[in-house]
Amino acid sequence: MQHKLITLENGLRVLISPMHQVESVTVMLAVAAGSRNETKEVNGLFHFIEHLAFKGTKKRPSASKIASEIDSVGGMFNAFTDKEMTAYHIKLAAKHTELAFDVLSDMLTNSLFKKEEIEKEKSVLIEELNMYEDTPMRRVEEVFIRLLYGDNPMGWGTGGEKETIRKIKREDFLNFQEKLYFSKNMAVIVAGKVREEEIKKLANKYLSDFRKLGQKVSKSIILHQEKPKIKLVFKKTEQAHLCLGVPGYPNSSPRRFPTGVIAAILSGGMSSRLFQQIRERRGLAYYVLTMPEFNTDSGYLFSQAGVRLEKIDEAIKVILGEYQDLAKKKVSPKELTKAKEYLKGGMILALEDSQQVANRYAYQVLLEGEIRTPEEVIKLIDAVTAEEVQQTAQELFQPKNLNLAIIGPYKEEGRFKKLLVL
Repeated sequence: MQHKLITLENGLRVLISPMHQVESVTVMLAVAAGSRNETKEVNGLFHFIEHLAFKGTKKRPSASKIASEIDSVGGMFNAFTDKEMTAYHIKLAAKHTELAFDVLSDMLTNSLFKKEEIEKEKSVLIEELNMYEDTPMRRVEEVFIRLLYGDNPMGWGTGGEKETIRKIKREDFLNFQEKLYFSKNMAVIVAGKVREEEIKKLANKYLSDFRKLGQKVSKSIILHQEKPKIKLVFKKTEQAHLCLGVPGYPNSSPRRFPTGVIAAILSGGMSSRLFQQIRERRGLAYYVLTMPEFNTDSGYLFSQAGVRLEKIDEAIKVILGEYQDLAKKKVSPKELTKAKEYLKGGMILALEDSQQVANRYAYQVLLEGEIRTPEEVIKLIDAVTAEEVQQTAQELFQPKNLNLAIIGPYKEEGRFKKLLVL
């Protein structure tokens, strides 16, 4: 898959990724700003900004006006906020590409931030937080991340807290947007049926006026752990949800791809170790997964499952047993090959969707500092050896690195502390 990266005079980067045999295009405008750039007093602000961007601009003064323009051409638009990035994207028929540039640039430079819309949206955001509170399958990962990072911006939720959301003022939006929504801290990704010259013209027409300067400040956050940690969230549930994991590596680490292979060995598909051990052989859970996360200066890997209340101890022991096995023994050539093919196959399938392509390149341009083609990534995955997998597992899976978060009807930490051994 070929791509072309250009930089406008104001420093804004535009990556163009042609995709053959598609008639659509995704235009994504991404900002290297997320909850790690917030202060405690305004935690949740960038997610809030994401919501308000859809509520009206000088040119399109209402949410319905913005939505109707995209709906009128059968397009789809949305946005997301995470720890280190906020992205706004529109997917539509390629002949309407200019409309996507027009709407997105308008939303990010001319949002009205009406006080009445701010107050109304506070209720929406609080209900979103309530929804996640009532969804332990999603909430338990947030509990795990807070346990892992502690009380700092990487440990805070991207949605904020109800108290902080209620106190955010219009001036906060203007202040933080001015600091971080500037051209050198942003990137535009255009993937799908595209013509390079057309995209260059549209980028210069709609994006060249973006501000050149801002005031981005991010403190480095390095994970360092001396002993295992546990966090129980008491909730009367029919199923216990757990996250068990360890600090990992930043996205620039040479251990990144061996970590991905480890995750695939543990829960890459229905034939993976944890799926077979926890669901198929023991019937302890409906779902089990293992995910790595790579940030600019830190990372982590965790396994998550929703298990029968009376069998949670057994599930924890099984997960730890598989962690220990990876550290003690080299994986077989057959299992190593299967894990690599699983990773490569998943990436290839995702690349059929222009939005997924845009996501991938946005993270690379803004946060990773290195753009890799899918072919280059495949080579890096193929290069992972059984020795590297074992060495990485030995570094990751040490008793002092363990973190266990549980949502369920439990109150005694000592019960679970005794299980955290390798």
